[in-house]
Amino acid sequence: MSDKQHQYPVQVTWTGNRGEGTRTYQGYGREHEVQVAGKPAIAGSSDAAFRGDDSKHNPEDLLVASLSSCHMLWYLHLAAVAGVVVTGYVDSAVGTLVDRGSDGHFTEVVLRPQVTITPDSDPARAVAVHEDAHHACFIANSVNFPVRCEPSIVIESP
Repeated sequence: MSDKQHQYPVQVTWTGNRGEGTRTYQGYGREHEVQVAGKPAIAGSSDAAFRGDDSKHNPEDLLVASLSSCHMLWYLHLAAVAGVVVTGYVDSAVGTLVDRGSDGHFTEVVLRPQVTITPDSDPARAVAVHEDAHHACFIANSVNFPVRCEPSIVIESP
């Protein structure tokens, strides 16, 4: 079987020129827009810790969100295949970044999905599907730091 290749064109436009460009480090804004054709623009900035606008998404937020949503989408698919009926899914994911001043890196992301299943679904199988989803997630397979999953299963009231 031949590998399929997919491309994801994204345009990022800096919108933080306050009239002086990057004349000084303090004088320019970190605001930008992330645009994918046919989809709403995402207003971005750097984290407030890095002179950004805290009311906008930052690259670190988006990386954690990518890992969380990729895991969720694989989980839902694999749960359906495994006969686990999911009726709710909320993940409170957290990424940890070490900032060393001039550089930094993520040390881990922890996913904490709370999954609601029907009473006739197997809770042990619902937990086990997370491991399969982790191994299938394209984004988790692309990062060089651990992505851990600490799921909880809630059985829906009849």
